[in-house]
Amino acid sequence: MFQFQENTVWIPVEVLEELDKFKPENTTRGANAREVHRKLNERFPSSSQMQAGVDLPNGGQLRVCLNPQVRFERGEWRQVSGSERFERARSLFPDFSRMDNRILAVAAHLADTETLPTILVTKDLNLQLKARALGLEAQDYKTDRVEDDQDIRRTQKQSGVEDYKHLQLPGRRVQAFASEGHIELPEEAQNFITNEYLIVGSSDSHGHGVPARYCGGGQFRTLRRDHLSIRGGRSLQALNLGQHFLLDALYDPEITLITVYGKAGTGKTLLTVGAALEQVQNSEYEKMLITRVIMPTGKDIGYLPGRLEEKMQPWLQPAYDALEHLLARPRKPEQFEKKRASTRKSGGVEAAPKGYPNGRAEGAIVKAKPYEPLLQSGLLEVEAITHIRGRSIPRSIFIVDEAQQLTPHEAKTLVTRMGRGSKIILIGDLGQIDNPYVDAHTNGLVYTRHRLQGQAFMAHVNLFKGERSPMAEVAANLM
Repeated sequence: MFQFQENTVWIPVEVLEELDKFKPENTTRGANAREVHRKLNERFPSSSQMQAGVDLPNGGQLRVCLNPQVRFERGEWRQVSGSERFERARSLFPDFSRMDNRILAVAAHLADTETLPTILVTKDLNLQLKARALGLEAQDYKTDRVEDDQDIRRTQKQSGVEDYKHLQLPGRRVQAFASEGHIELPEEAQNFITNEYLIVGSSDSHGHGVPARYCGGGQFRTLRRDHLSIRGGRSLQALNLGQHFLLDALYDPEITLITVYGKAGTGKTLLTVGAALEQVQNSEYEKMLITRVIMPTGKDIGYLPGRLEEKMQPWLQPAYDALEHLLARPRKPEQFEKKRASTRKSGGVEAAPKGYPNGRAEGAIVKAKPYEPLLQSGLLEVEAITHIRGRSIPRSIFIVDEAQQLTPHEAKTLVTRMGRGSKIILIGDLGQIDNPYVDAHTNGLVYTRHRLQGQAFMAHVNLFKGERSPMAEVAANLM
């Protein structure tokens, strides 16, 4: 409400009623609703100011509108009077028990009684369409919208072609760069932002080129890491340029914020979890935290039984799958002969499946997951975004999966929790957004990248090529 420059901002009184429904929630939405109430209370300390409106620092005015053309009497909404546009609103959308229809009626009333043009600003697309049906101008709220980010379009293309910037140099300079590991190019650096990944190629030939990163100050350097190795588990090699770029950023201690765009199967979760685990094993960080944005289609997380880890397990299963794959050391078949599988102990009693009268089936054995010792030792923590507010997280590596579901405010809350010695990685697929309040241009992942790109502590990586399987790659591009 403070972002509209010198315009008059009208808030329908019905909006206050909607905010009142949200304020008891122990969620970001509830916190936002309470913050709006506090701001409005500061602006309207008396009833006279509420009726007359108050001036805003940007030259505009803030007012609350009570629609005088409708009244609730004897259990139903009645029309007291109405202009031509209001009559049209009443005929098209007669059910005034619906909040959206009453907000439309307010917009129609203001459009007929105010001399200045009236614009309804809402992120509700259906409400925008209904307003236009009445002849009212309706707009989305665009202050938090990233309009010109080419990476959004590039990473959503139905193609596995890796589309990265190129820097062309004479062949001898490319060879010198590859052998020395760094080069200073002040003039060429003007086309790149700090920590941007690129390919340094030869203008004399059309070879693949040398993967590189612009480090700022005119300095370019080659990449230092292209693999990960888990102690007691597997080793993985970067399979394409994008994965090579991502591993370089994940292992650089100077980069403490990474944003990653990538469609399904590009390896963003597996590489991120693997690099984090290896660095925790090497004591570069004290622990690894994993969270995922919860966008349920049924009951919310609070209705699931068990501790936080058990509540989050259905949502974090992709990360657990990655950990299981990384920690499962390949074994020879003969190692399994005449051996019983290891059992998980709980207070000295063998754990067993639920549903048997005596607590377990005869001869039943439950194998412990390879990542469970990490959870028990505290090296791996599962975090819920709902409970992150107010925390400070030092010397940790924090992975936020499905970050495309975040709102900009939630993304800010997460990034500002990071203490000294911590790194946060936000990964997501801009083509899979289920949050009704954000889209590919307004979610917290692209907002974070847009606002913080160019900072010395921040790097961004695009992943284009799927490596899960040929079928998954084709499906991601064509379905």
